[in-house]
Amino acid sequence: MKQPHPLLATWHRHLALERRRSAHTVRAYVASAERLLAFLARHQGAVPSTKTLAALPATDLRAFLAHRRAEGLGNASTARELSAIRAFLKFAGGEEATVPPIRGPRVKKGVPRPVSPDDVIALGEDVAENAAEPWIAARNWAVLLLLYGAGLRISEALSLTGSDVPAHETIRITGKRGKTRIVPLLPQVREALAEYAALCPYGTGKAEPLFRGARGGPLDPAIIRKAVREARRRLQLPERTSPHALRHSFATHLLGRGADLRALQELLGHASLSSTQIYTHVDAAHLLDIYRNAHPRA
Repeated sequence: MKQPHPLLATWHRHLALERRRSAHTVRAYVASAERLLAFLARHQGAVPSTKTLAALPATDLRAFLAHRRAEGLGNASTARELSAIRAFLKFAGGEEATVPPIRGPRVKKGVPRPVSPDDVIALGEDVAENAAEPWIAARNWAVLLLLYGAGLRISEALSLTGSDVPAHETIRITGKRGKTRIVPLLPQVREALAEYAALCPYGTGKAEPLFRGARGGPLDPAIIRKAVREARRRLQLPERTSPHALRHSFATHLLGRGADLRALQELLGHASLSSTQIYTHVDAAHLLDIYRNAHPRA
C-alpha cells in the first residue's frame, strides 16, 4: 500500500490550524493536492519533491488540468481546482515557489434567486406539518426561521448549543474562518427557539447541541435539506428553493427594503464587501421579473 505524500499532512495542518479554513474547504484543498501529486508521479515518473513543486513547469500544470477536464470537470469546478492547486504550490515551494501564471476558464457568475416571503412561510409550515412528531415540527420550523429570519448558514444554525436559549434580542454567531458576528433575532425567531427548547425530549444542556436528531444526536443538515426538498415538491416550488436560498432571500428582501450594503455584509458574516454586492444584482433581477410580468409593453 502506497504511503501518502508527507506534504499532505502538513498542508492539512496549515489549512486547518493556521489558516482556520472550514472542514469542507480543508477536505477539498487536500483532495486537490492529492490528485496533483498522484498525477505528477505518473506524468514525471517519480514522486514530486518540494523542489519539483517549487518550479513546476506550466506545461505540467496544463497537462494536469487537461486530465481533470477529460474526467468531466466543468468550468466552475476547474477554476476551483486551479485555485486550490495554486495555493498548494505556493505553500509547498515556500519562498522559492514560482507558480505558473495559467488563467483558469471563465466562469459566468450565477445570481442567487430569492424565494418570496409567502413561499418561505408556506415552505416552513409544510415542513413542520409533515414532521413525524410535534417536537421535530418545532425544531424544523425554528431552523428554517433562523435561515430566513436571521440570515444564518445552515451550519451556523446547527452549531448553536443549549447556552443560546432562552434567546435574547441578539445572538453571537461564529461563522467561516472562526469570524464572529452579532445577529439580531426577530421576536418570531426567539419564540420558535423557545417552543422547540420546551418540546425537545433530550433537553438543552448548555454545552450540548441545541438541535437534535430523532435519536438524540446532533442534527444532520441533510435531514433539513431532505425535508425542504420534499416540501418543495409538494408545494410545486422552484428547484432553487433550498435551505441556502432562504439566506439569499433574507439578504435580498432586506436590501429591497433599503438596508445598507455594509450593514448587510456584517449581518451575513461576509469577509469581503464584494461577496455582498452580488445581492444588488439579485434585487435588480427581481425588479426585472416584476417589470416583465406586469408591464403591458414588456
